Amino acid sequence: MRAFSMLCLAATLAITPPANAASSPDYAAAMADPKRPAEAKALDESRKPAETLAFLGLKPGMKTADIMTGSGYWAEIMADAVGRKGKVTAYEPNQFYTQPEEQKTWQTLVARRPEVQWVRYPFEAFSAPANSFDFTIINMSYHDLYWQSDKFRIPRTDPAAFVKTLYAATRPGGIVGIVDHVGGAGDTRAIVDKLHRIDPAVVKADFAAAGFVLEAESPLLANPTDDHSKLVFDPSIRGKTDRFLFRFRKPKD
Repeated sequence: MRAFSMLCLAATLAITPPANAASSPDYAAAMADPKRPAEAKALDESRKPAETLAFLGLKPGMKTADIMTGSGYWAEIMADAVGRKGKVTAYEPNQFYTQPEEQKTWQTLVARRPEVQWVRYPFEAFSAPANSFDFTIINMSYHDLYWQSDKFRIPRTDPAAFVKTLYAATRPGGIVGIVDHVGGAGDTRAIVDKLHRIDPAVVKADFAAAGFVLEAESPLLANPTDDHSKLVFDPSIRGKTDRFLFRFRKPKD
């Protein structure tokens, strides 16, 4: 009888999924989605999307945002990861994708992923409804809030106002993930203008001032051989910069 009971228990354990299986996205399927363009898949090795999103705590069913989505890289992966019960809103500034060929690229992206809500907004005036998101990612773009460019019609932006708006748009207990290029201490706007890098301490201070709590940080995307004095677009380091990965959370109370 005891042997029979053990066999039954073994059979039960074999067919019972891990406790967190239902809440873990299928990142392999998301990354292998044939709708993803080859140029996006080519970035997977350096961006480590499965590990990054797992660290940040993305779950199926979440209402999510990808701010300054660019090529839509994260929005497309997240759209598959959160599933039909979830939602992805991808935000892109009006100042980008303005030329005819760029507009075609944008239209192709939007048509490829109709399940994503694509939103254009003035770079300097981000807005979103209160308590909209369980999860937000800003990938290698937060530093641009300290950037000003006449060429791209980017006026001086107030990072504090942006993070305050993001805090209001985040649901209590919600997560914001920040990935960015490590920069040195000093004049933040000057460093961003010259190198497109940012001191991690500045990001921590900005989010703390708005009320977010830094819950965890990861060395997943670190590169100790990166020369922080180089422009991130320098061919010798592009795609291989030293990047910090922060998980902020909005307190529930």
